[in-house]
Amino acid sequence: MQSLKTILFAGLLSLVSLSTAQAEDYILDTEGTHAFIQFKIKHLGFSWLYGQFNQFSGNFSYDEANPTASKINVEIDVSSLYSNHAKRDKHLRSDAFLDVKAFPTATFVSTSFKETGEDTAIVQGDFTLHGVTKNITLNVEHIGHGKDPWGGYRRGFYGTTSIKPAEFGLKDMDKLGPHSTELFLELSIEGIRQSESDNVLR
Repeated sequence: MQSLKTILFAGLLSLVSLSTAQAEDYILDTEGTHAFIQFKIKHLGFSWLYGQFNQFSGNFSYDEANPTASKINVEIDVSSLYSNHAKRDKHLRSDAFLDVKAFPTATFVSTSFKETGEDTAIVQGDFTLHGVTKNITLNVEHIGHGKDPWGGYRRGFYGTTSIKPAEFGLKDMDKLGPHSTELFLELSIEGIRQSESDNVLR
């Protein structure tokens, strides 16, 4: 006959297995261009300068039964910066600013996920840019999830945060004046559940 201790241990393992089984892994649909990383910063306090990174990759996991275990990882090709002005983009990529030859990638690795409402959460993580790593906070909205028309399963989030470029060694931005000390980032990500990732991306 099994001891009570053995039965309780087996039950605990079953609960852990059930919780693990509910976790879902997703890859960002960058090939289908359903994920975006955009930014804006004030120009001399007169207008907003907008841009985006055209090349990046990443993945995230989400567990509806245990959202705090959710994670996200993103890697950005900094040289893919685009602000709709070739001369400006060349300057931003140069060693006077982002120095993409020395620091070709930027990364974000989450360290915590906390729900704040039915479809909102706060995600904290380590953001590395220009060789400097800082812990930042993203305000996140869960947009939705479900089956797509091509037999896959998708889930999407929208997140916003802000950083101070000078804290990452990007002091050249000071030339734009005191109104340009804060850079705002927006992440709109649509992920394909990994088990479905071999489906055609649309």
